[in-house]
Amino acid sequence: MNMLRRRIWEPLRAQLRQGINPEGMAWSLALGLGAGVSPLVGSSTGLCILLALVFRLNQVVMQVANYLAYPLQLALLIPFIRLGEKLFGAPRLPLSIEILSGALRADAWGTLHAFWTSLWHAGVAWLLTAPLGSVLLALVLTPVFRSASRRFRGTPA
Repeated sequence: MNMLRRRIWEPLRAQLRQGINPEGMAWSLALGLGAGVSPLVGSSTGLCILLALVFRLNQVVMQVANYLAYPLQLALLIPFIRLGEKLFGAPRLPLSIEILSGALRADAWGTLHAFWTSLWHAGVAWLLTAPLGSVLLALVLTPVFRSASRRFRGTPA
């Protein structure tokens, strides 16, 4: 719990105390999580940087969200691959998270090469679903961060 508090809660709380607006915080977190679950392994950090620059969002919050999303990225990899297979009418590959994570750890580039078509299809599935999920999450988080911002207003950093 101490690590979660130190690496996740404290940076977010510090941003609120420093005056980030609640809407910016909500959108930064939502888009950071949305980018962080990208099935294109290794692309999320760069994508978060790009999104933060384009939409003028908070880079610290985006990267905290990206960090938080890593377990979700692994958990959603196969569902994105399956959705991509359905979208493109591709044959179903026999996959499991254990097979994919083991292959990625052993030879990331070789695995990406072997599963390129499946990952490309998964990327399209992610592009079709992540924006809606991010928007919904931002809409839910905005009132939460408004409340938190009122609570932290005037508290020393």
